[in-house]
Amino acid sequence: MRKSSTIKQELLIATTNQYKLKEIRELLAVAPVKLIELNQFSNIEEPEETGETFSANARLKALSYSKMTSRLTVAEDSGLVIDALNGDPGVYSARFIRPDATYPERFAEIFRRLGTVPHLPRTARFVCALTVVGQGKVVFETSGTIEGEISKTVSGSAGFGYDPIFYYPPYNSTLAEVSQHDKLLVAHRGKAFRNLQKWLLNTENY
Repeated sequence: MRKSSTIKQELLIATTNQYKLKEIRELLAVAPVKLIELNQFSNIEEPEETGETFSANARLKALSYSKMTSRLTVAEDSGLVIDALNGDPGVYSARFIRPDATYPERFAEIFRRLGTVPHLPRTARFVCALTVVGQGKVVFETSGTIEGEISKTVSGSAGFGYDPIFYYPPYNSTLAEVSQHDKLLVAHRGKAFRNLQKWLLNTENY
């Protein structure tokens, strides 16, 4: 997409995850803002994610980073929710098992736990909640979800995170087996950030 020629102000993307940054930059390609990253600031402390919901953590991070940088800030919190595991890993998706666990280790643990409840469906969803904060106030919030199920094997090398075990029935594949374009058309982060782009395009909002 062509970048909007009218840049209104800077928007801080409050994540250090390079995979997420790449997706977000693509999704906000025509938004009338200059996207900036956390690495442009020194002495930035990562806030502790103490929220019990994705929305609470997104709000916590946006408020914290906006206060530290005095910038209009967008933060998101996202993860995988598996019904048969009572919603796990949920808000702990990035820290599941332990903070430094590899994703193959996390996949193995999910398969192990699902193996203990074979009578339950493997339904799952990705959830993304995002919050925008400006001048100390929450000015926009939205969310996006994608429904699917946990595959029985790890499949695909595209995407990142839990994509290789998230089977999306309409595509008859995992999200790691499709292009980024096709993934973002249906994925949780794609839905949430397209909503944000629509909001940013309305000049009366901020």
